[in-house]
Amino acid sequence: MLSSVCANGPDLSARQMTIFLQVYLAPPPHTVRGLAATLQIAKPAVVRALDTLGRLDFTRRKRDQTDKRNVLIQRTVKGSVFLSDFADRVVAASEAV
Repeated sequence: MLSSVCANGPDLSARQMTIFLQVYLAPPPHTVRGLAATLQIAKPAVVRALDTLGRLDFTRRKRDQTDKRNVLIQRTVKGSVFLSDFADRVVAASEAV
């Protein structure tokens, strides 16, 4: 985590990182309601974290074409690159220990 915080990239909060990892590591589809239920946190907290992740272009929201009431949370290329870089830092830190 220290390496991630010291890097030039964004410094995600624990909640933002948890939601980010859930979107990227668990199979889709992802919705605000589903993320809130899975992580057992309030929907407004998920929305605030997704707002930040969206500004960073790590996630994108898209209306579900089969059910217009739902908004799907999607991965992005920039988010995938961030995850790959983060994973490399974790591996490097574990090898250093």
